[in-house]
Amino acid sequence: MMKLQKLPLRPPIPPPTTTIIRRCEAVRAAAADEGGGSSSGTGTGSRRANLCAQRKERIKLPPDYHYGAATTTTSTSGSAFLFSDFLRHPSGVQALLNSRALQSFEPLDSNTYSSCRCTLHRIQFLKIEVAPVMDLRVTPTTEDCTVEMLSCRFEGSEIVKQQNNLFSAFMRNHITWDTVGYEPCLDVDVSLKVTLEVYTKPFSLLPISAVEKPGNLLMQGLLDRLVPLLIEQLLRDYEAWVNEQLAESS
Repeated sequence: MMKLQKLPLRPPIPPPTTTIIRRCEAVRAAAADEGGGSSSGTGTGSRRANLCAQRKERIKLPPDYHYGAATTTTSTSGSAFLFSDFLRHPSGVQALLNSRALQSFEPLDSNTYSSCRCTLHRIQFLKIEVAPVMDLRVTPTTEDCTVEMLSCRFEGSEIVKQQNNLFSAFMRNHITWDTVGYEPCLDVDVSLKVTLEVYTKPFSLLPISAVEKPGNLLMQGLLDRLVPLLIEQLLRDYEAWVNEQLAESS
């Protein structure tokens, strides 16, 4: 009886180059469909990642803090120093925008601080300097105060300036004050939205969710850390402003 000789197993034959290319194109097309497939002049097949984060905070205030029209901090002459008055004062606007942390701060309106241009300190990365510049609008009323981002851009080299066409950002900070169960409270609601053009490899080959999920986590962590610090600083600035007004009126 004849014995069959066992032949060594051969490795699988790799697919031809055209097949690999087609598979890559199929993956890229599927990723574009998932991300909405929006394109721009930046590059073929570029897509947009929409990032968002929100932080709401309610702070119960000590009895000596007075924010409403019913209860006010007054001087010996009877002058009232409402929290709403503080937010309409230049000191309050600077406190809202945390001007101490800015490289420069200038009002865009000649008579009011309703619109301001804020330039952050320059950031250096791989010998490239970037300076974020934001135009903000502050709208205070007797019941609330809103800070909105009108525009955001990067200053620096030509490469840095080109990135301004690849993203857009929106920020809104809504502050209200009220008395809940005879306790004064301050409510802060901050929302941040960023839209990015995804056109560079390897990110352009991934599903758009692979960019949005970590981006959302990063922005949420940023708000969770900064909002409580900003509220704490705002209350300290209000207390300092009241003490200044009391000293001037005494």
